[in-house]
Amino acid sequence: MKPTITIEYCPKCHWLLRAAYIAQELLTTFEEDLQAVSLEPSAVSGRFTIRVNEEILFDRKTYGGFPEIKELKQLLRDKVSPGKNLGHSDTPVHHA
Repeated sequence: MKPTITIEYCPKCHWLLRAAYIAQELLTTFEEDLQAVSLEPSAVSGRFTIRVNEEILFDRKTYGGFPEIKELKQLLRDKVSPGKNLGHSDTPVHHA
């Protein structure tokens, strides 16, 4: 069964557009690999997380900021479609 991505965002922080952009990018790149991408407003202020089913793929508070879309695509690819070529987005990511 294909996984569902859930992007939980803080509506008070005006992060809906950011969440929608990320959802569109992930859905476009992984349309054959995903069941759906859903957006959920959070009741917790400042929250921005991205889950694959129930597993947290990204948490803004742990990460200390927002993800680059390239990094997010690579994280998701590693979870749902390890053999997928991401083209120009598929470059090594170096963490400090």
